[in-house]
Amino acid sequence: MENELKFHYMVHTSLDVVDEKISAMGKALVDQRELYLGLLYPTEDYKVYGYVTNSKVKFVMVVDSSNTALRDNEIRSMFRKLHNSYTDVMCNPFYNPGDCIQSRWAGCSWVCHLLL
Repeated sequence: MENELKFHYMVHTSLDVVDEKISAMGKALVDQRELYLGLLYPTEDYKVYGYVTNSKVKFVMVVDSSNTALRDNEIRSMFRKLHNSYTDVMCNPFYNPGDCIQSRWAGCSWVCHLLL
């Protein structure tokens, strides 16, 4: 329970940073095709990255800080794949918005929390 509360705090704090970056991008007239926001909230144990779609859907990814194998371009690639998968689900005429997103991936119960 305590660990779950810690993750909720990290994600909500990162969403504030996402909002700040989006408002700064709007003022600076940065290329709107660049959806990857980069590192949002580093802690001692985790790094939080952000991504926002053209329709202002926000994705946040929490990665273990000890994982030094992940590079920035790999995180960007994961966000693009997640965005494409999310778009495929939203375009599915049999999907009801708000329903749990099911995945064929083994052990990916986190997919259901995407829309929370």
